[in-house]
Amino acid sequence: MVSFDHRDPGTDESVWTDALRRDLPPLDLDVDHLIVVAAHPDDESLGAAGLLATAAARGIPIDLLVVTDGEGSHPGSPTHGPATLALLRRRELHDAARIVGLVGNPIFLGLPDGGTGEYRDAITAALRETLDAATGRRVLVLSPWRGDGHRDHRVVGEIVEQVCAARGVRSRAFPIWLWHWGGPDDVPWDRVERLALEPRSREVKTRALDAHRSQLEPLSGAPGDEATIHAGMRAHAERDAELFIAPESPATPAGSVGRQYFDDMYARHDDPWGFDSRWYEERKRSVLLAALPWRHYRSTLEAGCSTGALTVYLADRSDRVLAVDLAPAALERARTRLAGRENVELRLATLPDAWPEGEFDLVVLSEVAYYWAGVDLDRGLTAATASLSADGRLVACHWRHPVAEYPRSGDEVHAALAARPDLVRLVRHEEEDFVLEVYAHPGARSVAAESGLVP
Repeated sequence: MVSFDHRDPGTDESVWTDALRRDLPPLDLDVDHLIVVAAHPDDESLGAAGLLATAAARGIPIDLLVVTDGEGSHPGSPTHGPATLALLRRRELHDAARIVGLVGNPIFLGLPDGGTGEYRDAITAALRETLDAATGRRVLVLSPWRGDGHRDHRVVGEIVEQVCAARGVRSRAFPIWLWHWGGPDDVPWDRVERLALEPRSREVKTRALDAHRSQLEPLSGAPGDEATIHAGMRAHAERDAELFIAPESPATPAGSVGRQYFDDMYARHDDPWGFDSRWYEERKRSVLLAALPWRHYRSTLEAGCSTGALTVYLADRSDRVLAVDLAPAALERARTRLAGRENVELRLATLPDAWPEGEFDLVVLSEVAYYWAGVDLDRGLTAATASLSADGRLVACHWRHPVAEYPRSGDEVHAALAARPDLVRLVRHEEEDFVLEVYAHPGARSVAAESGLVP
C-alpha cells in the first residue's frame, strides 16, 4: 500500500496534463448495462461521473453499488460523528446520482469504512446478485483501481476483477488517489483507456462533484473538520476525459510450474518453504485442520504433499491417505517422516495430468493450485471435484501474495473455485496472507446441521 496524506499538496495537475498528451485507446462503451461498485460515496463521481452521464444520456441502465457509507472521512471531527457523516454522505450520493441521470436508487451495503477486507464475501455476493440480474446483456463493471493506494479501493478493485474474470464479464477500474500521490511512472499506460467527455458530460460531472459538499468544504472551522478533497485534487477530476485501467492480463508462462523448479528448490534447501521451521506454517496447518468439517475420513487425497508436514496430521484423521507429489526429493523426506504409517501411500505423479483414480471423501489442495497455468487450473479443479465422494469435502488453502514464479495468485484459484456450479462453499477463512475454504457438492449441510443441532 502507498502511504499518503490527503492534506498534502500532491501532484500538480500540470504534471498530468503533459503526461496525458500521449495517444491512448478509447474506452469501449458499446454495452447494454453498466454496474459501478464504489468503495465510498463520491468514488463514482470523482472517477466516473462523466462516463455515468454519457451512459445515462444513451439510455444505458446503470446499477450503483456503494460498499461503505464513508463515515470514516473525518475521524477527528468534533462536530460530526460517524453516524451523522454516514447519513450526510448517503444524501449527497443520492443527489449526485440524480444529477448524472441514474434512474434507480443506489444500493448501499453499509459496510464499515476502512474495513472492507473483512467483508469480501458480502461484497462478492452483492456483485454476483447484480450480475445475475443482468444475465444475457453486455455488461461493463467499473470500480476503483486496486493500485490506488487506499485499502478499501484495493479490496473492492480486487473483488470486481476476480468476480468478472470468473464470469467472463468486462471490467475497468478508475484511479482516484493515484492522481494525488503518484506520477506518470506509476501508471500502467499499456492498460489505460480514455473516454473523451463532451461539454454536457463535463458540466454534469462538475455538478455531481458539487453535491459532495461534506468532502469538498470544511464541516466547520474547527480542527478535524477540514475538507478532504482540496482544490488541487479536484482539478484531477475536472479534465476533459476520464481514464480507466483494464485488468492485468493473466500470466502466460510456457506452462504450469514443473518438476525442475521443485527439484532445484529441494536441492538447495532442506525445508524450502519453512514447513517445519516457521510458526506461520505451523499455525496455518492448525487452522486448516480445525476447519475440516468431519472428525474422521475414510479416504483422503492430498495433492502436492511436499515433505509430508501436513500429511502426518491427515493420517491421524483418515483411514487411508494417498499423498501425491511430483518431486522425488520431497517424497523421500516424506517417507522418512511417515515411516511406519501403514495407512499412508506416497505416490510420484504430476498433477493435474496424472490425477489418481478412485473416490475420496476428503481432497486437500494446500498451496498447490496456483502452480497450474492456463487450462490446467480448470482441469485440476474439475478432476478434484470429480474424485469427491457424494458426501466428500474439498479443502483449499493458498498464499495470497504475488510470487513471480507462480502463474496464478491464491485469490485467482479461490475465485475459480467459487465460480464452479458443481460446488458449494461451506467454510471460508481469510487473512491478509492466506485464504482457506471448504467446498462440497450442492446440497451439503453444515456441521451443526449434520449433527442435528439445527434443522
